[in-house]
Amino acid sequence: MIPDLREALNTLDKKNEIVHIDRKINLDDIGKVLMKAYHDPKQPTILINNPGDTKMPFVADLFTSRDKAAIYFDTTVDKLPEKLSHGLANPIKPKVVDNPECQEEVITSNIDLEKLPIPKYSPDDGGRYITAGITISKDPETGVYDMGHYRYMLLGGNKLSFLAQPFHRFGINIQKAKAKGLKCEAAIVLGYEPALGFAAQAKSSNPDDYEVAGGLYGEPLQVAHAKTIDLLVPARAEMILELEIDYSKTVNEGPLGEYTGYYTPSSQKPIAVVKAITQRKNPIMQGLLTGKPSPITENHVLKQIPFEAALLSDIKSKFPTVNDLTIPAFGGVQAVVVFSIKPQFAGQSKQAILYLLGSFLAPKYVIAVDPDINVRDMNDVMWALSFRVKADRDIFTIPDTQRVPLDPSSHEGRTEAVTDTKTAVGIDATIPVGVSYPEVADVPGWRDFDLPELVKK
Repeated sequence: MIPDLREALNTLDKKNEIVHIDRKINLDDIGKVLMKAYHDPKQPTILINNPGDTKMPFVADLFTSRDKAAIYFDTTVDKLPEKLSHGLANPIKPKVVDNPECQEEVITSNIDLEKLPIPKYSPDDGGRYITAGITISKDPETGVYDMGHYRYMLLGGNKLSFLAQPFHRFGINIQKAKAKGLKCEAAIVLGYEPALGFAAQAKSSNPDDYEVAGGLYGEPLQVAHAKTIDLLVPARAEMILELEIDYSKTVNEGPLGEYTGYYTPSSQKPIAVVKAITQRKNPIMQGLLTGKPSPITENHVLKQIPFEAALLSDIKSKFPTVNDLTIPAFGGVQAVVVFSIKPQFAGQSKQAILYLLGSFLAPKYVIAVDPDINVRDMNDVMWALSFRVKADRDIFTIPDTQRVPLDPSSHEGRTEAVTDTKTAVGIDATIPVGVSYPEVADVPGWRDFDLPELVKK
């Protein structure tokens, strides 16, 4: 496991995976740079050495491929799902260390976040946004740690506003602390070892995300006591923003282009007050452009890899003939699940669909296909839907189920409300058990046929 961001950048550099930009890039132009990089065939990591009027380097596009994820976890792409599944099943408690790298410099007075290279990714954004930060919070009842990616809009000085849905664990921790009359403290981690980004998205039966991260690493996550708040924070990060949530008022936050590919409208959100900034010497700022998967954005890869590992391991334990599973980026790695299964008896594939519809994702669509279908090839999947589905038999709906967060179809232009729901859809595109289907047309031997004329010089 690569121990920190700097070592990750050294490793990527040796593999020619980084584009270095030494000229000045205005903070309002960083979104354009990252969008260009997303559409480049290599989807390189971007390192901007002169962002805005700051001298703090800015890095993004660390999470644009499975190849990069395999590098961070010191494995190969084909072995990555197995490694993550094993890690999820074998959590390891964190290790508390003294004199951590993330506290080489400590700032507790005259905090001005506007001095940091925080971009405004698009002119339509509500302001300058921290999007790559991992938020650390703790359940005030159990002491269990949560890690998650939440967006923060810069208000000015030492204040931020943020979006934490009431059913997200950070949102729940805030509500619990407020109800008990306690302070709610949190920390934003920036410039972390890239494996931590995937760990922050992982879903496990273990509620403590620090222990989950250790399992994925195969070694304890190193943490340290924060300076001004009662939290343990990742020790090897470039920067930690130590926060206290202000319960007294809300402010207008948003809009921002989200994982659905749509802008979320502005609305009243809480305020976070930064009590301290701790950082390494010469820290590196981290960013991430969210939005429509075109073809994919970092936040989709961050969720896709750990979500697929967790969900595939879970469903295979209940339905052993499940072969493969994907949560495609076009559904925001949330709304759509496609899996392949060899049904052992009539109705089993529908049972598996129902199980996935009730999973932690609460997806909008679940599609079952046979093992001869490549779940990651949507042409193959649509071919199965076209010629193996009888709509009145194989498509079913379940109304009034938990909505997909930020899905505009669930609230139809209104501000989101806790009463919003969705209709879940199951599609069984497997060949019915006991039904004889024609043989699939093919040209045997074509894969091994020697045709040197097609080899590029």
